[in-house]
Amino acid sequence: MGISKAVFVLSPLLLQLLLIHISSTHGQGERVRVNIGVVLGLESKVGKASKTSIKMALHDFYEHHSNYTTSLSLFWRDSELHVAQAGKRALELIQNMNVQAIIGPQLSTEAEFLANMGSKTKVPIVSFSATSPLLPSTQTPYFIRATLNDSTQAKPLASLFQAYNWRQAVAIYEDTEYGASFIPYLTDALQEIGSRIEHRTALPTSASDELIRTELHALMETQTRVFVVHMTSSMASRLFQNARQLNMMSKDYAWIITDGLAVLLNSMNSTVIASMEGLIGVKAHIPESEALSDLSRRWRSQFKMEYPNETQTVDMNIYALRAYDAAWGLALAVEKCGQFRRPLPTKTTVKSSDFTMPNSSKAGPSLLKAIMDTKFLGVSGDIHFVKGELQASDFQIVNIAGKEVIDIGYWSQETGLSRRKNSGKEKYTATQSDLRPVIWPGRTLAVPRGWVVAPNRKKLRIGIPVNGPFQEFIKNTWNPKKNMTEVQGFCRDVFEAVIDELPYAFPYEFVPFQKADGSSAGTYNDLVYQVYLKNFDAVVGDVTIRANRTNYVDFTLPYTDSGVAMVVPVKKNDLRNNAWVFLKPLTWRLWATSGFFVVLTGFVVWVLEHRRNDDFRGSKWGQIGVVFWFAFSTMVFSHKETVVSNLGRFVVIIWLFVALILNSSYTASLTSILTVQQLQPTVKDIDTLVKNGNYVGCQPRSFVAGLLQRSNFDPTKLRYYNTLDEYAEALNNGEISAYFDEIPYLKLFLSRYCDQFTMVGPIYKTAGLGFVFPKGSPLVSDISKAILNVTEGDQMVRITTFWFGKSYWFGNDSNCQDLSDIPRSKGLSFDSFKGLFIISGTASMSALLIFFITFLSKLFKKERTSPARGLWQRLISIGRHFYEEENALRRRVQRNRDRENPGEGGARNHAKGSTNVKEGESVNHNNFKDDILLLLLMLGILNSCCTQRNNTSPHPNPNPISPEHSIEI
Repeated sequence: MGISKAVFVLSPLLLQLLLIHISSTHGQGERVRVNIGVVLGLESKVGKASKTSIKMALHDFYEHHSNYTTSLSLFWRDSELHVAQAGKRALELIQNMNVQAIIGPQLSTEAEFLANMGSKTKVPIVSFSATSPLLPSTQTPYFIRATLNDSTQAKPLASLFQAYNWRQAVAIYEDTEYGASFIPYLTDALQEIGSRIEHRTALPTSASDELIRTELHALMETQTRVFVVHMTSSMASRLFQNARQLNMMSKDYAWIITDGLAVLLNSMNSTVIASMEGLIGVKAHIPESEALSDLSRRWRSQFKMEYPNETQTVDMNIYALRAYDAAWGLALAVEKCGQFRRPLPTKTTVKSSDFTMPNSSKAGPSLLKAIMDTKFLGVSGDIHFVKGELQASDFQIVNIAGKEVIDIGYWSQETGLSRRKNSGKEKYTATQSDLRPVIWPGRTLAVPRGWVVAPNRKKLRIGIPVNGPFQEFIKNTWNPKKNMTEVQGFCRDVFEAVIDELPYAFPYEFVPFQKADGSSAGTYNDLVYQVYLKNFDAVVGDVTIRANRTNYVDFTLPYTDSGVAMVVPVKKNDLRNNAWVFLKPLTWRLWATSGFFVVLTGFVVWVLEHRRNDDFRGSKWGQIGVVFWFAFSTMVFSHKETVVSNLGRFVVIIWLFVALILNSSYTASLTSILTVQQLQPTVKDIDTLVKNGNYVGCQPRSFVAGLLQRSNFDPTKLRYYNTLDEYAEALNNGEISAYFDEIPYLKLFLSRYCDQFTMVGPIYKTAGLGFVFPKGSPLVSDISKAILNVTEGDQMVRITTFWFGKSYWFGNDSNCQDLSDIPRSKGLSFDSFKGLFIISGTASMSALLIFFITFLSKLFKKERTSPARGLWQRLISIGRHFYEEENALRRRVQRNRDRENPGEGGARNHAKGSTNVKEGESVNHNNFKDDILLLLLMLGILNSCCTQRNNTSPHPNPNPISPEHSIEI
């Protein structure tokens, strides 16, 4: 009983001591082993190199972290590079070996299957070689890509096109998910810089050499000479060997390889490298370091020990480096996960072909989070994941010169291309100078243009229209002696002049677009569409650049005028026999304004002068006559009245300047009307034709008919003719009221009939005539530049004059004028002289204002001593003072002063003065009565102000002056 009680008391202590012993024993050398599966093509070059790297990574990891409590136990399975085999091996590892993660698989097609399996079982799948962009990390969260996504190299590739000014390329790729999934990203990147994929060639993985040569022969027939190759190394080696045999690794060719192939160049044999001489490649940049150099040295030794039968020297490639970092990162994540503190049970191996999905891993979510949070500096660069993707790094541009792979530059997201890794550039650039010189195919330093005019020295087939309405533009005739079609015309000569401007040979032949009987094979739209169908390489002729046609072909810059106009008959409007032609130079509004200002100026001068100038005084009708006489006589500078006041002189000087301008303009306009024949179109706008329902003409195969119908023309009102003479005859006899066509044709028409018709418009805007080439053709840019050189020089004038005559260039022929340039005077308008009238009116009103301010200020100063009077009496008094002569009023004031003096002389003077005042009043009262009424409105306002001031005075004047005693001012 005592013993058992003692045992019961000591048992907890013994248990604790046992746990301490076990823990100390485990900490001294035993780790928790975590099962990890590896699914690779173990017999492939990448599989062998990766296996060596993974084993070395774990050895180095635990050698540097001896205190870690976990250890990875690897279970190797061969996928045989087959999707089904890879899936079977992975399922076997999860079901039977209880693996917590899988490294692999090797191919993108295998990775897609295993990624879905990992998401179902919550087992992380870590691939270091599956680069396909179609592997969605969002839909398969347990798939971790420990390598770069292929889409990240699209922009570096596009920068090469930008640097070497390539506008199109051919994509050659293997017909697998790995090959096809990258092409859309490359297409988008090229479109951003204005380039494009002209053609795609997909080669099956089982393609024979014969099939490869067939596809290469087809590519030789195209104009494009830039090829982007995206495939595995085994197929690429066969592709380039066949290309070399077909002389496609020669001058004028440019070959670019992607990262998946460029990283393996150092692993290929010398024969394959020799067949790839001159190409350039893009690969992920691996920074050099001492750790990398030491690892590479040890790796080569280890690889030779494991694979002694490998005779070729193998270097540690990017896949081996990625495998090393993937194993290192997984070991680090397992240790930091915290889910593996005790050994996990290993399931019994059961051979089964059952593909039933096993249960989910309990440690999977924690291990996945630990992998995502893992960050370290690996031998291949910085390792950290964002949404299951390894973040992109810089890229390296390489070139094969001889049998060596040399660096020619680098690419980064921030600075673009540069010769050195840390170039110090501040902005993104991609130019040829940003890279070192390249040895191109054919061992030349000359940068390939990227395309050729005539592949295999074949002549380009140039389509031309036949039986066009205007033979001066393009026409063709069959020469039985030479057994060939001879082409002549304006368009043909311009095309040949443009071709002569090109810096390279341009072999071509003209092919008429006609049926067996020689008639036209279709409309101009049909002719243009033949280029899209590749029946013609280009089209030369009077083809208009239209928006709907640019959907399937490209046009060069136009080489003629643009627009659609109409030609109508002219009517002669001869005004020389018109009795009222002298009124035509000025519009009615300008006539009225001029007359008003004539009267206004005369009245203002009379107001300023009549009180002191005898020339402006007299009877009522005499003074009215003076106002009109003086104003109108100044128009011809024949006035005899003198102006004595400064204000009057100021007004007259301004008015004489206005009169001078009006006289000169009137004379010039009248001279033009009397000497130049006035030609007017019978129709001035298209709306008149539509409203009146007139018949109009246009070409039968032209797009102009469609334009007219969209402008509400009745199709039954359209008439078609074949020659210029027919159009002229139809216009003259009234069959049609207008002839619609493109401006180049109308100018040709007017060069013959310019004395009978005139052009109105343009009514519609078009781009002009241009040459047609296939969509994306590199020739368009060079041809357009050559067109500018031709049209800006004298050569275009000579060609035009030869085919259309000097009258085509309006003004070069005295017998034919551009009717649009003939002056058609509608009279000078008021707007042209508005400024002059404003100046004259301002001067007159300013002078009146100054005069009346001076006049009224003196008057109010004298009336301060006057008794209060009514409005009418005040107006009469002001009018009397305004109308009377200024000197007479001064004498009156002197007599009034004499009357106030005592004595006989004063009395006599007083009597005489009173008599004079009464006589003056009786004489002048009737003369100024009418003028007083004209001033009532203006003076009434001033009188109200005076009345208000007098009524508010506290001391009225004790000595009022009688009404007959006027006040002098």
